[in-house]
Amino acid sequence: MTCFNKTPRDRFSRFPGPAFTLPALRGRIFWLVATFAPFQAQAAPDPIITDFGDDQVLTELPRSAAEVFRETDSSEKAGDRLQILITQARASGDPRYLGYAQTLVNRWPEEQLTDRLRVLRATLRQSLHQFDSARSDLERVISSSSDKQQRIQARLTLANLELVQGRYKEAEQHCQALQSAYPGLIAQSCLASVQARTADPETAYRNLASQLAESINRQPADSTSQLWTEGTLGDIAAQAGLPEAKVHWQRVVKATPDDLYVRAQLADWHLGKGHFEQVLTLTQGFEAVDTLAVIRAIAMERMGHPDSNELNSRLRQRFEEARWRGALLHARDVARFELDIENQPQEALRLAIENWESQREPLDTRLLLRSALAANDTVQYQRVRDWLKEQGQSDARYPEFKQ
Repeated sequence: MTCFNKTPRDRFSRFPGPAFTLPALRGRIFWLVATFAPFQAQAAPDPIITDFGDDQVLTELPRSAAEVFRETDSSEKAGDRLQILITQARASGDPRYLGYAQTLVNRWPEEQLTDRLRVLRATLRQSLHQFDSARSDLERVISSSSDKQQRIQARLTLANLELVQGRYKEAEQHCQALQSAYPGLIAQSCLASVQARTADPETAYRNLASQLAESINRQPADSTSQLWTEGTLGDIAAQAGLPEAKVHWQRVVKATPDDLYVRAQLADWHLGKGHFEQVLTLTQGFEAVDTLAVIRAIAMERMGHPDSNELNSRLRQRFEEARWRGALLHARDVARFELDIENQPQEALRLAIENWESQREPLDTRLLLRSALAANDTVQYQRVRDWLKEQGQSDARYPEFKQ
């Protein structure tokens, strides 16, 4: 059991690897290899508490930490541990798992990295927003690996990275290549996502929904591919303004409660509809995950919840600590907090611009539109509008685009 120092500056200073706050929810991870299901359903960490006894143990290291520090001469075992750690980080929102993962992979000399370790390192780097180095790892595996499975995994991971960054031509090329090498629902979901963001989301939705139904009728789809497709259908339906978005996301959350990305998408959809009680239900127990905590804070603020000030105070402290460390890993959540809770549109705009330079998911784009309008910055507002027109992207969640 390990204690962490109680002072705000040192709360996370003793875990291995870089200092950062909770991992941002950007895209999803799909493993073509074993998914280590027993490790996926981890609870979110407890919210930040500031009143401690002098002898109180604040937290325990994750149970797999000891495994990280055990020396191994097997790249296969290292890959297994690395994959578990990345999955646990995504499922729990606990940043220490990413720190352990980075410590583990850093122990392997560059010349000894296997294709699998390189793909996993790229996935880790994407989680840490090191997009260029992640892309470099994935492109190397795609171009030089003799392992077909790892080439496919690298292709899928890279397609997702390009989609997150709004590089749709590159994403489409990888989706097409994935369709040739690994045909099925995953490749079809990949292509549908690109079509939705560059052309017609309603057509993309209908086509993918039909492909899912055909796949299930022809032969039962594996549950992971089916849930991945359901999540994609939810994303596209929301973009098209279709009420079916809620149904698809609910199926995913019911089957995999630890899918924090889909949980956040569904919570944000309910927030936009003014369904505040549903938002509180979806975010209950996930206050340590910044994206979900901010959505919860906005809902509580709008409904006049008696615990609103307490949550706002905890988030304010958390974000101030991250700023002090220079470890603000995900500016989108902080920008949204500044805009919708703190009423600081200029600071929200600064952070939204910083975030949009590397990430152009629909929620990133809408936040920049909203922040630019709130700050009366017509230059930034027009910049986003021009980009949307250039991409051919429309989204029912962008009422600001029509102004």
